[in-house]
Amino acid sequence: MTTTTEAPPRSGRLMLNKVPEVTIWFWVIKILCTTVGESFADWINMKLGVGLVNTAWIFTAVFVVVLAVQLRLKRYVPFPYWLTVVVVSVTGTLYTDILTDQLNVPLWISSAVFSVLLAVVFGVWWLRERTLSIHSVTTLPRESFYWLTVLVTFALGTATGDWTLELTGWSPGVSVLLPLGLIAAIALLRKYGANPVLSFWLAYILTRPLGANIGDWLASPKVAQSPGDPTGLDLGTFTTSLIFLGLILATVVYLTVTRSDVTETYEAAHAAQAAGNPRKERVALAGFGVLAAATAALLIWAHGQPHVGPAPETDATSAVKLAPGQAVKKFPPKKVDALKALASTSLKDAQSGNAKGAHAAAQSLRDLWDADQASLQPLDNTGWTSIDAQMDQVLKTFGIDHPNPPMSPAHQQAELKALLTDMR
Repeated sequence: MTTTTEAPPRSGRLMLNKVPEVTIWFWVIKILCTTVGESFADWINMKLGVGLVNTAWIFTAVFVVVLAVQLRLKRYVPFPYWLTVVVVSVTGTLYTDILTDQLNVPLWISSAVFSVLLAVVFGVWWLRERTLSIHSVTTLPRESFYWLTVLVTFALGTATGDWTLELTGWSPGVSVLLPLGLIAAIALLRKYGANPVLSFWLAYILTRPLGANIGDWLASPKVAQSPGDPTGLDLGTFTTSLIFLGLILATVVYLTVTRSDVTETYEAAHAAQAAGNPRKERVALAGFGVLAAATAALLIWAHGQPHVGPAPETDATSAVKLAPGQAVKKFPPKKVDALKALASTSLKDAQSGNAKGAHAAAQSLRDLWDADQASLQPLDNTGWTSIDAQMDQVLKTFGIDHPNPPMSPAHQQAELKALLTDMR
């Protein structure tokens, strides 16, 4: 899928085309990269406890390095190109997750902002270069626009994909079907005569939620840990990452050996594209409108069905885990006893089946802990942080200060016992 017009580069060092031919291999490896990007980032953030923000800093630094290597090349080389795609997929996803989970920006706002930003990038790219063709990425400015566009599409794909899950409460396995169906419809419209630029970038955006949902489906446990949590095949994020990294490596090796996706010559990279049929492009554009309207109607219908939406991802930065009693050693005993009394009351009510009493005691515990922060945190910030992390786990089981509904009494009791152990 390319543009229907070409334009000579305005400035910059001429290179052979830096982007692969858009064959079936392009889409296969693009989805593989998106899947491994999602699962690998989750593994680093959640399993290793690096944290969402720290993971974003790490991948931003890696992105700068791999992009610098990619930009220095004079032609398309499979390994550095697809490595850059993997890293930019993770980076763009993390930026959206930070907006949503750290800054509490609603997903519909993120989707709107990234849509406008993408339109601005395309506009500036077109005004400067007079082409958006990926067959003409032959100068540094054009390649820079290309990678900026890719970054924004991943952020936009993350926002719209997560917004869909939030609206519908679908499981990852079911959620795969929507972007897959839309991509298939776009491919049919492109074959009919739709605008190639619009077709390419719409499909490119949709591969992000498709790959991410595939990754979540493979990695998620077979039984939900909490209401609204995703379910899947229980391969885990690490195993899923290894599988897809292996598939990516095998595909890249194949492409390197066969060179089946390389636009090698200057003539091939700069040959004029066949003019499109304006009438068919208008009909296909109407088809895109019908697709958009049908998708909106489906999401509205699904949103109206009973469901439990997924809880947002959290920053999994590991709190310092101290020995029992060590965290509260420097705190006034009276304040600690008051906290322990409320935690014990909540635990006893949870054990006896008094859900209302357990919830009320947990709320009082939260209020007292918040009120004591100003006096306790200066005494021992490390101890306060450790207790605060466990306190948050307790509150989450009751659905206090968290969007999820209350969890099972067993979950509540386990976290309350852990809190009492830390404060003993």
